[in-house]
Amino acid sequence: VVRRRLLQRYEHQPFISCLAGFYSCRWRRYQRERTEPGKCCCNMRECMFFPLLVAAFCFSLVFLYTWGEGKNDYNGFDWYNYGSLGFWFLWSLVILIVAAVLFAYISFLLVLAMCLLAEGQQLYLHWSHKIGTFLVLLFSISSLFALSILWRDHRKTVRLSFQVTAPYLHIGAIAIMVLLAWPVALHAIRADKKVTQVIIVGPYLAILLFLFLIPLGMYSPCIREMGTLGPKPALIGHRGAPMLAPENTEMSFLKTIEHGGDGLETDVAISYDGVPFLMHDDTLRRTTNIQEVYPNDTDKAASFFSWDALQKLNAGTWFLKNKPFVGMGSLSKADQNQAMNQSICTLSSFLRLADSHNKLVIFDLYRPPEKHPYRNLWIRQILDVILKESKIKRHLVLWLHNGVRSFVQSVAPGFQHTMGRKAPIEDLLKHNIVKLNLVYTDMSSEDIRKYAEANITTNFYVVNEPWLYSLAWCSGAHSVTTNAVHLLKDLSQPLFLMTPQQYNIMWILTDLTSAFLISLIFAL
Repeated sequence: VVRRRLLQRYEHQPFISCLAGFYSCRWRRYQRERTEPGKCCCNMRECMFFPLLVAAFCFSLVFLYTWGEGKNDYNGFDWYNYGSLGFWFLWSLVILIVAAVLFAYISFLLVLAMCLLAEGQQLYLHWSHKIGTFLVLLFSISSLFALSILWRDHRKTVRLSFQVTAPYLHIGAIAIMVLLAWPVALHAIRADKKVTQVIIVGPYLAILLFLFLIPLGMYSPCIREMGTLGPKPALIGHRGAPMLAPENTEMSFLKTIEHGGDGLETDVAISYDGVPFLMHDDTLRRTTNIQEVYPNDTDKAASFFSWDALQKLNAGTWFLKNKPFVGMGSLSKADQNQAMNQSICTLSSFLRLADSHNKLVIFDLYRPPEKHPYRNLWIRQILDVILKESKIKRHLVLWLHNGVRSFVQSVAPGFQHTMGRKAPIEDLLKHNIVKLNLVYTDMSSEDIRKYAEANITTNFYVVNEPWLYSLAWCSGAHSVTTNAVHLLKDLSQPLFLMTPQQYNIMWILTDLTSAFLISLIFAL
């Protein structure tokens, strides 16, 4: 008879049994323990552990958002790890997947706990889930700490992301508060003391009021009046189109031109016999097959190879093997064959290609190391290639190197002189600077406007994600350097663009709707 009653009790509460099964790993058919009015939802040990569950959820959410918004710099992160570990791997994607799985796991546990509380059931988290919660909390906190120490600029990226995502994060936060209203109201009503009710409801209402009013302090350059949006920023291919072809190769630059890029960016080194060529890294390990051709010279500086030796290397097969970017997609058979046959490109070939298509060029110049025969002649070698060999139109050259700027201005008038850091407008005008080339974390709509008033334009690098490009567009940037010309070229307007009136309507409707639903839940 007792067994039959317990079985009937179980069959009448399959939902609760399922919740408790997942949360407590109690799958046997027995009568669940309900929380009596005025009593705590669980024993003292469980009461102490529940805040840890909430903390694990919060920290894992923060890390997932932080890492997800950092996708723009995944290639830089993987490149940094390549330099440290010596082999290429998409660590950034692995971390994103792990963060998403851990957040989904801890969210599932928290939802189960909230549902059990809403049903008046006592909480008992199984020991395996407690270990899992500790691991999620440890991973999230240690990852956030490591980011703050090793990748300080990442915090600036997250702050920039709030300028475009804050209105939508606000809606998400309000939605969570509406969902929390049911267990809060249930336990407030079940409490037998006024003090307990105030302790339960007070913090909830304080957070809710804060969320209702927080839009008053929000700022986003993408919330603007109609007709005030500036022109679309020009696109400069960072080492060409490195998501479509091997970086710093002729194919990569042709892909940028094919997809409508406005300029080309590259890196210039000097061979041992004085030929300027395109190479970003100090060595040839990452972007050539040097391990096959010169296995004993893999750690040798690229500048210590003669041009004849450099011509024997393949600069494309690594691209097909490593797939250096997350979400690259597959190449056509023709593109694969073309990529496999790429070689190291000279500065002269690069400039002639840009000149023939009337594209802007900007490049980082790397001085040869000690004991290099052209260590003190490298600037002259590069200028000879620009002025005599390629004969590119001078107004297409954005001269970035600051060391011998006055000398370059005297022998090669006509270049667009570009500064790689912020400086007072008076100093910039004094040195005939017409453009700033800044890392995107220095983006400020106020600074952009201030420089624009002095006829100094701004270029930001490296901008790959549509949200970041949209922010640069709304902020008034003149151009961006990007790995994703083929993606950003298709944007017809900034993402998240809206008028102040549209945002006010969205804000007020969200607050009114949520207030009505929460009031209804408390009334019922």
